Amino acid sequence: MSTIASQFGMPEALKALGIKEINDGTSTGSNSFSSGEIIESYSPVDGQLIGKVKTTTAADYEKVMQSATAAFKSFRAMPAPQRGEIVRQFGNKLRELKEPLGKLVSYEMGKSLQEGYGEVQEMIDICDFAVGLSRQLNGQTIPSERPGHVMREQWHSIGVVGIISAFNFPVAVWAWNTALAWICGDVCVWKASEKAPLCSIACQNIIADILKANQLPEGISCIINGDYKVGEMMTTDVRIPLISATGSTRMGRIVGTTVAQRFGKSLLELGGNNAIIITPTADLKVVVPGAVFGAVGTAGQRCTSTRRLIIHESVYDKVRDAIVGAYGQLTIGNPLDQKNHIGPLIDTDAVNTYLAAIEKAKTEGGKVLVAGGVLSGEGYESGCYVKPAIIEAENHFEIVQHETFAPILYLMKYEGEVENAIEKQNGVAQGLSSAIMTNSMKEAEKFLSFAGSDCGIANVNIGTSGAEIGGAFGGEKETGGGRESGSDAWKVYMRRQTNTVNYSDQLPLAQGIKFDL
Repeated sequence: MSTIASQFGMPEALKALGIKEINDGTSTGSNSFSSGEIIESYSPVDGQLIGKVKTTTAADYEKVMQSATAAFKSFRAMPAPQRGEIVRQFGNKLRELKEPLGKLVSYEMGKSLQEGYGEVQEMIDICDFAVGLSRQLNGQTIPSERPGHVMREQWHSIGVVGIISAFNFPVAVWAWNTALAWICGDVCVWKASEKAPLCSIACQNIIADILKANQLPEGISCIINGDYKVGEMMTTDVRIPLISATGSTRMGRIVGTTVAQRFGKSLLELGGNNAIIITPTADLKVVVPGAVFGAVGTAGQRCTSTRRLIIHESVYDKVRDAIVGAYGQLTIGNPLDQKNHIGPLIDTDAVNTYLAAIEKAKTEGGKVLVAGGVLSGEGYESGCYVKPAIIEAENHFEIVQHETFAPILYLMKYEGEVENAIEKQNGVAQGLSSAIMTNSMKEAEKFLSFAGSDCGIANVNIGTSGAEIGGAFGGEKETGGGRESGSDAWKVYMRRQTNTVNYSDQLPLAQGIKFDL
């Protein structure tokens, strides 16, 4: 273990989470090992090897699915409040292990330690939400047109839920899905990102202990590991009625098409190209922290990261100067050290994509306000640390229309009324998160109206990044249309059934049809 890892307690954190040098990448909670190839997990923080995970073979996958489908038959029969009790225990265990799990998230993925802790807190919060929801999976009674009849809706467990998660939120997105799926009576098979596999091992270890203590089947929570080929095992499997996939729009097109061909359901959380509109009445004390954190938090590797600032021409210079000045105060370095604002990108491939985007913006006519670049020297040995960049650009630039998963912020002007800014904001293929900074009620309401933001998330006087679990999370257009987490997102994990009961001694037909014998 490296000096940095030892200094910040990573060996102790890994031990607390049950992480050994080589871990099985295929698990239902047992100690059996996969026969697959080895994935080595290197930290972008210092470039050091953290651990090794074995990938899932076709034979391993079949064993996992047999375990999951068998577990579903008993788990769905368990009363929902009792399933909620399991989720409650899981949430409490996460409270106990918040520090080591948050450290692992930070070290394996590269986000700041506070963001690592925040991600685990999201897991805890969704568990709390799900526990309450376990007593509220309500259907409804519907008036029947026929005398002596009653109609109602009820919701049933759907089966095995397949979860494909991305590296940038290596634990929270899985928890968003599993906490709800479990209280709905479903079982889960999870393929985590091969760029952060140890986080999935840690989560599996935690829930496996809970299941064992409650004498429940291991197959309620399963993990598999590997690249896209392992994901294809799930997307083509008719035994999995729902695939929840988080990642790029390119990946989502493949997953959505494949699952639809077998008439399965997909919940897609894909790319974002999020903008903040800044109007003449905006308060700079709100604008600057909201825009800067949105752009550089998680080194710009959030699907809700702020990519574009659309600023009214009358305040453009003032806002630009304030944002540029704030960038000068940012510190970049080891994310486990809480004095640093920004950690590394996930790997050197991401660094190359970042550099190419900056060059592309220049060739299209962009003006660099804050230069980017790769940091080197002591503390930056992994080669994954970059400087956040700010570029004046136009919304129609090809590179601006594209989501770059890196800390690049594009500034652009709008003239006239707020409708012009909204048109620019909506003028991209993605539709995840959006925000407006204004003290005008009229502008705020226009932004939130049917003719306003076309995104799944629309905020007033807060940034685009970050979301509370109480609201449904997801977006429109090329973001995929899925919804996770709060509100009534639980319904995607269940199947709806309409019941009609005749309690009379007659058989009247619907629509007044007569059929006399």
